[in-house]
Amino acid sequence: MRNRFVMALAVAIATSFTGHAQTSNWTIDPIHSSINFEVRHMGVSNVHGSIMGVKGTILYDEKDITHSSVQATADTTTVNTNVEKRDADLKSPNYFDVAKYPQITFKSTSLSKVDGKLTLTGELTLAGTTKTVTLDVDGPAPPQTGKDGKTRSGFSASGRLKRSDFNFAPKTPTVVIGDDIKFSIDVEIDKQ
Repeated sequence: MRNRFVMALAVAIATSFTGHAQTSNWTIDPIHSSINFEVRHMGVSNVHGSIMGVKGTILYDEKDITHSSVQATADTTTVNTNVEKRDADLKSPNYFDVAKYPQITFKSTSLSKVDGKLTLTGELTLAGTTKTVTLDVDGPAPPQTGKDGKTRSGFSASGRLKRSDFNFAPKTPTVVIGDDIKFSIDVEIDKQ
């Protein structure tokens, strides 16, 4: 009886350590990460912009990537389209309202892998409205260890959203600024 108890305890401890070894924590490096977006203007051209200050954490399950998760934020005060007047308008209550909503947030709810392709689904909060979005993921890149001893990786993700779903800029007609917004996210991550 005692031997069975000792054996069961040993198996439980070994399983516990094995489970922890398969999961690792990573942080998003805001210096090497960004969100890029594209939206149609007047139905004739595309306006491109970026948002920096991307931060967050990733819990990476090395045995089964679909059990991994992501939580991230981006700093709306950094929105940039390379036109000062337009950027000031984008930061105003007409659009991002950065004084009231200084961050965009994302929290994953699922990650699936079909035919070798990853799809990340999560809750995106933009200007106070939260909706589910789905991203196509490219990566993660094979980890690299730098001269500083840090292990790094990275991935890209892309998707589309409708600004009307988020009640974003409701006073701006879609003939002026399109409803569909394409976006891509590039992140570098550091193992903790």
